[in-house]
Amino acid sequence: MTTLGKNCKAYPLSLLRQFSGWTEKSENARKVRKEVKGETIEVPRDLTDEDYVYLQMNFTVTDGIFIDENIIFDEVTPQWIEFCSDVVGYQPL
Repeated sequence: MTTLGKNCKAYPLSLLRQFSGWTEKSENARKVRKEVKGETIEVPRDLTDEDYVYLQMNFTVTDGIFIDENIIFDEVTPQWIEFCSDVVGYQPL
């Protein structure tokens, strides 16, 4: 069962990508439907700097409001938490 992030906040991906330790799991992005050779398939969407993603209260980043789905960043380190606080301005409850 999916869990709604209780204190997540949306940020442009371009801001979060500024973190020097950023590693993105783009294969976990939300699925979109695409037609290939007359057949409809679902593939992860292409993430661009203009897309908004969600910084969750556990400092993971998701492509949606659910804390345990579509996780595109989960390398939570003290440096990442400091970046989120100092640069992004994120303060979880």
